[in-house]
Amino acid sequence: MRELLGDIDRWKSQGKRVALARVVDTEGSGPRETGAAMAVNEDGDVIGSVSGGCVESAVVGEALAILNGEQSARVVTFGYSDNEAFAVGLTCGGTIHLFIQPLEW
Repeated sequence: MRELLGDIDRWKSQGKRVALARVVDTEGSGPRETGAAMAVNEDGDVIGSVSGGCVESAVVGEALAILNGEQSARVVTFGYSDNEAFAVGLTCGGTIHLFIQPLEW
């Protein structure tokens, strides 16, 4: 998370809306450990990683939906048996649970 703070602070100073996604739990084999984080701004710019690349595009979509008011802060789960997660590449055999929320300045 610390490595994201400089970019998040810059986005804040530019008046950008930002959503933060964090790994809050894993089951089985997961690509990143609990606490891994990724931030997405309203323009779709991304910093950090929650899955080493395998579900990042789906997480960006979820984050933008939250920033656009289409969804509220929530836990999102991707796992090997989940067709959507498999389609976006989570083939490590485990499940990851992410909490995605908008940052409030």
